[in-house]
Formats: sequence, structure tokens, C-alpha cells
Amino acid sequence: MSRLITAVCPWGLAALLALSAAPAVRAQTTAPKYANEFLNLGAGARSLGMGKAQVSLANDATAGYWNPAALTSVTAKYDGVLMHSELFSGVVKNDYAAFAMPLDERSAVGVTLLRLGVDNIADTRALINEYGQIQYDRITYFSVADYALLLSYARKLGPAGLSVGGSGKFIYRNVGSFANGYGFGVDLGLRYDRAGWQFGLMARDLTTTFVAWSVDAEKFKANAIPGEITPKNVNELTLPRFVLGASRQLRLPGQFTVLAAVDLEATTDGQRNTLLSGKPVSVDPRMGLEIGYRNLAFLRGGAGNYQQLTLFDGKQWKGQYSLGAGVAFSGLRVDLALSRLAVETLGSASQTNSLIVSLGYGLGGRSAAAGGLPTSR
Repeated sequence: MSRLITAVCPWGLAALLALSAAPAVRAQTTAPKYANEFLNLGAGARSLGMGKAQVSLANDATAGYWNPAALTSVTAKYDGVLMHSELFSGVVKNDYAAFAMPLDERSAVGVTLLRLGVDNIADTRALINEYGQIQYDRITYFSVADYALLLSYARKLGPAGLSVGGSGKFIYRNVGSFANGYGFGVDLGLRYDRAGWQFGLMARDLTTTFVAWSVDAEKFKANAIPGEITPKNVNELTLPRFVLGASRQLRLPGQFTVLAAVDLEATTDGQRNTLLSGKPVSVDPRMGLEIGYRNLAFLRGGAGNYQQLTLFDGKQWKGQYSLGAGVAFSGLRVDLALSRLAVETLGSASQTNSLIVSLGYGLGGRSAAAGGLPTSR
């Protein structure tokens, strides 16, 4: 698929690779590194402001993405979150929406929608007509976008404080009229609260998420560059990744609180440039901190995605850091984060910060008879 994208829009290669990281097809079924990476960018400005350390502490509609087992911690009768961010100077649009609600005192459900896309890409391969002249009306436009729908369910189990949950993921990936990919996968999660501590375990793509690509060869060949290889149909497998997290909130004098969280994300698709790197498993540690005042105003910070860079003066470890802030009042939550979303190359001159905005709203609350939990952010 990368050859298709390169031929259609050479100038947009960097952005499109972030969306459709499917390598050139040389086999019928492949398990490429970073497959479906758009599903790992994160969701919710609160989460991204804390360095994506969320597996153990998500307690709103974003739990359907971070850890479906945590949906049992949603305190509102209905809870929703919207998020928008832009990458590569606004070229790439990242949108997210989620909804969650308890079914009874022991179970809850959630729905999550994600889209990452580049729109209005110019296809200039037919710009030169048969007479060797530039003909601008031969330029056409298309979009490249990745979509995902997550349907989640969670349930409390014994012993007290233990919840389990799962999400079915339905994926649609599109490269204009040239290619389409359809896929399905399953995520499973655990959440355990004990003596003021919160623990979470998330298994993403546990069944190896499957995406089947279908290429319209005739459409591609219509304006193909001489000698260019036409991509073929291919099946992609996304290998599992596991995230283990722990968090704890402490009360401070003056109605302040501090919440600290740590996540360890282990990938199984080969050696990566992470702090703990190996074959076939690499581990990327993340940490986040949230300081709250009267459960109304919040300041956040996070760190993660540590990579070793080769510079002129030798090798150096660098991480990605994020900052965030939020307010919550009468069920409405407004969160901001300044983060790079782990998309642009660390240390590159083009690396820029991205401002992420998310809105959340929780309507009503669980009654005491329904196993209600104390109000928390």
C-alpha cells in the first residue's frame, strides 16, 4: 500500500504513512510492525495530558478505549466525550467520540468512534496530457482515512473491586477509490481496586486484529507511472500488545488531590526503539500526574515514548512530554492538552506540538441502589 500512496501523492507521504502503514505486498498475509497504528494515538485530552497513562484510572466514556473493564467506574447515568486534534500543521485530522452508560449495578456498555484522515489530496499523475502539456483540469482529489468502531461491555466480578471488560473492534481503512481495508479484532481488560490503589491490565488485539485490503488495480493502472508496480490485495495481522498500569490518588491539605499513574506497554511485533527493547517484546513505560482542586480544576503532566536518537555528538535518550489542564462543573468537563501524540519523528526539525481539545459530559448519576460510586473526576 505504501507504493500506492507514494505514486498518488509524493508530497504527502509523511502524513499518509501515519495513516496507512501497510507495506508493499509481497505475500498474501503479513504481520507488519506498526499496523493499525492510528488506534494507538490515544483518546481524550485528559489522557493525553497525562502521557497516556490511563489503563488503571479511566473513569468516563474514554474507558471504552483505554480499558473497557473500567466502564464499571463510570459514575454518570450517561457519559460522553468528544475530542479533536490536528497533526502535521493541520494536514491530518484526528477525531474521537465515545459514549458510556451503566446497565445495572454490575455492568456497563460503551461505544467508541475514531477517525484519522487526510482530505483533499491532489492526484497529479495525469497532470501532463498526451501532448506533453500541463492540463490542470486533469487533477483529481481524494481522501485517505482510517475509521474504527469499538463496542464495549464490562462487568463487576468477585472479589470486590474486580471488573472485566472487552471490546469488539470494527475497522475500515480507505485510500480514495484505489483501495479499501476491512478488519475486526478484540480487546480484553481487567481492573482491580484495592486499598486505595487501582490496577489495570489491557490486552489489545488479543486475537491478532485482521484487516483485509482490496486494491482496485484497474483504477490504479489508469494513471500509473511507467514501470510502477501495482499493489495487490493483502491481509494484515496486528499482533497483540499488553499494557499494565497502576495508579493512586492522595488527598492533600487545602482540598487538593494528587493522582499518579504508571503504565508499561509491551508490544510483540518485533524489536522497537523503546526504553526496554528486545526481540520480540519491547516495553515502553509511561507516567502521568494530575493535581486537582476541589474536584473542579486540574493541572496535568506526563512523559513517555522514550527513544534513543543518534545525534552528531553521540546517542541520546529523549522522551515526549505533555501538559494539560481541565475544569469540571455540573457534569461538564473541558480538557486541554499539549502533546505530540507520538506521531512526528522525535528530534526532527518539523516536530511541533499539537493542541488537543476534548469535551465530556456526564448526565445524572448512579443511585445508591444501583451501586453508585462517589463522584470523582
